[in-house]
Amino acid sequence: MDESGAGRRKDDHIDIVLAGGRVASRVDAGFDRVRFIHCALPELDLDAIDLTTGFLGRTLRAPFLISAMTGGPARAEAINAHLAEAAQALGIALGVGSQRIAIETGSAGGLGADLRRRAPDIALFANLGAAQLLAADGVDAARRAVEMIGADALVIHLNPLQEAIQPGGDRDWRGVLDRIAGLCAGLSVPVVVKEVGFGLSGALARRLADCGVAALDVAGAGGTNWALVEGERGSGRSRAVAAAFADWGIPTAEAVVEARAACPNLPLIASGGVRHGVDAAKAIRLGADLVGQAAGTLKAAVTSTEAVVEHFAQMTDQLRIACFATGAADLAALRRVPLATTD
Repeated sequence: MDESGAGRRKDDHIDIVLAGGRVASRVDAGFDRVRFIHCALPELDLDAIDLTTGFLGRTLRAPFLISAMTGGPARAEAINAHLAEAAQALGIALGVGSQRIAIETGSAGGLGADLRRRAPDIALFANLGAAQLLAADGVDAARRAVEMIGADALVIHLNPLQEAIQPGGDRDWRGVLDRIAGLCAGLSVPVVVKEVGFGLSGALARRLADCGVAALDVAGAGGTNWALVEGERGSGRSRAVAAAFADWGIPTAEAVVEARAACPNLPLIASGGVRHGVDAAKAIRLGADLVGQAAGTLKAAVTSTEAVVEHFAQMTDQLRIACFATGAADLAALRRVPLATTD
């Protein structure tokens, strides 16, 4: 892989996502179609509401995952440092961006042992693209991704639509499911599978569960549309091809419900179009165990550790108040509160 070219592509991704509007999914994430029934007499102490949760053997102080984001090597180093330090301060989980460049070029971009040093106590998830598992050294690359940051789990991301739009993207996905199954059987840490913003169907969630995955991130439509991101990087034909997929994907709320129905006992992460802590509360009520956010965190991530801490502190406040206003003393109770739906 050409390190400078790959780094420029990752920097382009950051700039395009920060610019906003043009690459937002035209799909509604679905959270506005769900409404909590307000509890006017909660009989609770707001400050005593318990947001702690367990996930893949780790205890989190709040059910949040800072989802994968990245950038060119120099930029990524600062972003990853801010995210790791914030996750450590907040007691939440962190999933890094794709480690493919770091593995293939040796340029860590903040994805080395220093990341774990900054965040020794958090749930930390490594990341590799599913198509990379098809390479002869795919399993070895997965192991290196885990080892280089001391990760607690490995996230394998599914991004076929993005790869189809991206010039030079991975287009042959035959055999990926079998490789995931083999990885689940042979890797020393749990394997998590996620989409990148177009959602996992209930049927695919079940197939992945049967392969032995430890958790799923449904990563539904409603946030950043990575087909449009790749279209923005191109021109003419590629941009026109990408534009047809502006409303593609399974809305996040729908994907959570489908995956939970298909996999009643599998840990689930909801990401894609999560705007605030009330959306997070709805995602948990619909069946998620953790709630991830990437693009919504990006502006803070490029600014400072303190900005990321403030962002998620606000999300946590919103989630806590949503629990209070529904009469839920903890997350288990939140999963049982009544819901109303709107058209």
